[in-house]
Amino acid sequence: MEESYVIKKNINQWWLAFVLLLSFLVSGCSSSTSGESKETASNSKESKVINIGYQKFGTLNILKAKGTLDKDLKSLGYTVKWTEFPGGPQLLEALNVGSLDFGHTGEAPPIFAQAAGAPLVYYANATANPKGEAIIVPENSPIKTLEDLKGKKIVLNKGSNVHFLLVKALEKAGIPYSDIKTIFLTPADARAAFEKGDVDAWVIWDPFLADAQLATKARILADGEGLVSNREFFLAANQFAKDNPKVLDVIYKELEKTDKWVQENPKEAAKFLAPQIGMSVDTLELTLNRRTFGLEKVSDQTAKDQQQIADAFYKLKLIPEDIEVQEALLKTNN
Repeated sequence: MEESYVIKKNINQWWLAFVLLLSFLVSGCSSSTSGESKETASNSKESKVINIGYQKFGTLNILKAKGTLDKDLKSLGYTVKWTEFPGGPQLLEALNVGSLDFGHTGEAPPIFAQAAGAPLVYYANATANPKGEAIIVPENSPIKTLEDLKGKKIVLNKGSNVHFLLVKALEKAGIPYSDIKTIFLTPADARAAFEKGDVDAWVIWDPFLADAQLATKARILADGEGLVSNREFFLAANQFAKDNPKVLDVIYKELEKTDKWVQENPKEAAKFLAPQIGMSVDTLELTLNRRTFGLEKVSDQTAKDQQQIADAFYKLKLIPEDIEVQEALLKTNN
């Protein structure tokens, strides 16, 4: 009996110890979960991040360098994460996969992106700047007119603003798009191919255009004058635009102020921006001297102009399906 009593006593002590240990573990897990919840709640109160994509040159690029947008958005609880892209197509590809909230491109990239199903909306645009892009050839090239491009190798960044310039230039010259050989490269790689003589012509935009003119003595065969508008568009991820109208308002106001500052101080702007993007002051002065200024919300006429680009690309089978640009315009309650 005594032995049985001892065994029962030991079992009861063991069981009590087990219960206490289990209670401790449960309490620990609960505290851990509570800690995680508190941490998550704390994080929700911390600064939210807005991801903005920019290119080598543009109002948004200058705005980044000046740092004023970062300060303004900080008051709304946002931290800005800036990411540079070699061109508009690459920028909108990032927006498509959810890596960007806002960015800027030329006319053609949003057409290709919308056709690919990217969740983008047009927010605003700069005024037309047809002289800011061109088809160039080497200084001593035998190519003298647009008609001479037939059968030639032409390099460009696929889906960028200059893609439409090439389409319209060939149309003007009466050359079917299929009668040229297009080579698609980013600006840096295209510049190398152009200088080595691997291509006959290069379709490019400022400031790469201005830099090539000054550094290689490249000759402009045709710019966008009389062919294209060449607008810079400011675009946002659809859901971000719906959820953050105040943020977009702040960005727009800062873009307006920066655009006006550059227009009134082109030489100072060139000197300020040169070290930021690694280009000479002369290159940027040439770029700014032929640039137009002004910012506006997307008008019906601008949307129609974009639709013409979309229709032309679909006809040439450059995009897989017909699109309605109107569907990508930002809807407001105003």
